[in-house]
Amino acid sequence: MHFQFRKMAASSEPLQVRQQVDVSHLVQGTGDIKIPQTLLAELKAAYVGQDTVDVQGRLSAELDMSCSRCLKPVHQHLDIPFHEQFKLVKQPEEVQDENDDTNYVNDENVDLVPYVEESFVLHIPMTAVCKETCKGLCPNCGADLNEGTCDCDTEVVDPRLAALKDFFK
Repeated sequence: MHFQFRKMAASSEPLQVRQQVDVSHLVQGTGDIKIPQTLLAELKAAYVGQDTVDVQGRLSAELDMSCSRCLKPVHQHLDIPFHEQFKLVKQPEEVQDENDDTNYVNDENVDLVPYVEESFVLHIPMTAVCKETCKGLCPNCGADLNEGTCDCDTEVVDPRLAALKDFFK
């Protein structure tokens, strides 16, 4: 998945890209995310003048994660907006404007896969819950509190006042 500045400048039509990207290597080693299916990238690259190409579109992926409260499997659909702008320059090191969102490149051929992968990683949810009312697991016995209550003592006593706990008995 790439484009060339010279071909983009010569073409009057935008370049349409629809491609599957394997992102399983990006989530390997994370215990709560199962290996996802491939990411679908539907992008449109258009030459906007002055050696600049604008790439817009959507990324979509399906993830199987574990609920952060009760550890049940959760299926999530990610629909990620994608927008990057690329400018061809001779020396990209000379451009130091931190507020500019333009990607300065010095190669005629630009590979979009690293930018797609970065956008995917940035949009992975930090926590997933099976439902908003999920009660999670008991911290003492590990029972699923969504299925019922447990017999554990859930009274929290401030350790500074623990000596006074039995005072009135």
